[in-house]
Parts: sequence; structure tokens; C-alpha cells
Amino acid sequence: MPARVGAVGLALLAALAVLAAWAFGGRATAAPAPGFAAGNREAVTIGPAPQVTKVLVFVVENHSLSQMQASMPFVYGLAQQYAYATNYTAIRHPSLPNYLAIAGGSTFGVTDDRPPSAHRVHGASVFSQARRAGLTAKVYADSMPRTCALADAGRYAVRHNPWTYFVDNRRGCRRYDVPVSALGADADAGTLPSVGMVIPNLVHDAHDSSLAVSDAWIKKRVTRIQAGPDWQSGHLAIVITADEDDRHQGNKVLTVVASKHQPQTVVSTPLTHYSLTRFLDDVAGVPYLRKAATAPSLTTAFGVTTRPRP
Repeated sequence: MPARVGAVGLALLAALAVLAAWAFGGRATAAPAPGFAAGNREAVTIGPAPQVTKVLVFVVENHSLSQMQASMPFVYGLAQQYAYATNYTAIRHPSLPNYLAIAGGSTFGVTDDRPPSAHRVHGASVFSQARRAGLTAKVYADSMPRTCALADAGRYAVRHNPWTYFVDNRRGCRRYDVPVSALGADADAGTLPSVGMVIPNLVHDAHDSSLAVSDAWIKKRVTRIQAGPDWQSGHLAIVITADEDDRHQGNKVLTVVASKHQPQTVVSTPLTHYSLTRFLDDVAGVPYLRKAATAPSLTTAFGVTTRPRP
């Protein structure tokens, strides 16, 4: 074969590789666009993608889609490398109703940011659903002074930790709602939960700092997670979103879905935090919670393969 192949020849070879993948029942994902650094990700994946059986959700505070795109180079880089939504909106303002929506498929009538002592939420959450199904669930909360802390403490804001509000599963909260220091060890050991959330503190979530600070904090943790067995197996999806915007973009926020075999996708389907609840239920293979039952499917929009539903 000649030492050099022209652009037409390269294009022909790439097309033949894709056709071969489909011919043998596989799936080929597109290589990154010219000039885009894809890191260690394989350009082409042959064969069916593994089921996503674990999901970890990171939440940023009070910033819009355009702000996150402009000021979070690592997070937006993941978005471009894997997949992101351009028409994803939070439910309302302020913060707490959105966290409850993600975790419970409803705002439960909450319209403020008061602590769990003021809002005793009854019924199932995505965390208790996973536990009842024999799966694992965990929240990793930054700067939380002890497990399942029910009041603010320094930079820890309880309103950003939804499991603490679900009173019917406080036992699970006291055991599995843990400080973020546990995240690294779980990532290294391949013991990340089936359903999980990572809640940065008020500085690391960009509430009281810049998006650059939040981006750097998320980068450090996601990089370690991607080096671990859960990511390398292809069974883990990482979701990065924001609870709400700053009231300047119609509550539209950047939402990223990344897994080792996630095709590069830009999703324009209208989605909400209830779509994220639905996705968490899909990953756990459990019934849809409340408004998640009628929400647009994030799973379908992003082309994610999850475990069979009951």
C-alpha cells in the first residue's frame, strides 16, 4: 500500500469500516470532528454498546446553557465529545424544587429553599426505589459534616441534598448519603452506586464562585471516575446538569450525558428534570416516579441502552 493515502482514499476507507460494522450487526460511532481532541476515547466502537446500569449525576448551581458552554471548558468539552441537550429546562425557581424534581419526579408543592424540618416529603425517591430493587444508591455531598446532615453547615447547603427531605427513607439516608470524600475510593474500586448524585458545596457548584471554579472541581472528580472500572466497563453514565438558570435564558441549562460508548450527539428534543428522573428509573429498571411517567424520554433522546424494564 502506498505510504500516503489521499483524502478521498481515507474517506473511502472510513466509509467501508462503518459499512463493515453494520454488516456484522455492530454499531459504529463517528470519529471526532477535525481539530477536536477526543482524549483516550476510541474513534470507532464495533458491536453493541453495554447496558448502562449505573448513573452518577453532578449538579451545578444557577447558570444557563450559554453560560455553561462559554465558561466551563472541561464540562462543555465532555458535551462535545459525548452528548448534550440544547433544549433542556429546569422546572422552576428556586433551587430546592428542582432537586426534589430530579430525585422524586415532583416538586411536592415546594416553592422555597427551606430545610427538611419545613418540608417532610413522603413517598419514594429514586434512591429508595433502587434500594428496594436490590440495587445501590448513594449521594456524595461536598462539605457535609456527617452522613445525612439535615441542616446547613458552612459551605454545605442542605437544600441541594434531596435525599434528606424524604422522611420515609431516612434510614437509607443515614447510611448512604455520605460526604464526598467517599467518592474517589468508590470510583477506584468499581463500587459506584446504581443511582448516585454528586452535590458540590456552595463554592464548588458555582453558587458563590465562578463557573471556572466549578469546572475545575468537576474535572478532578470526573477524570478519576473515568480511570476507574465502572467507567471502563462501559456500564456507567455521567450526567452533568444545573438545578436552574439565573433567570436570563428561560431556565434552559446545559445537560451532558457521557458514557464510554455514548455516540456523539446533540439532542434538541425538549427535556426537563423529570426526563432525568425517568432516566434514573430506566437505569435502575424500576417504575417511573410521578411526573417522570409522562416526561419526554432522555434515554431515547440520547440513545442510551439500559436494563430491560419490568
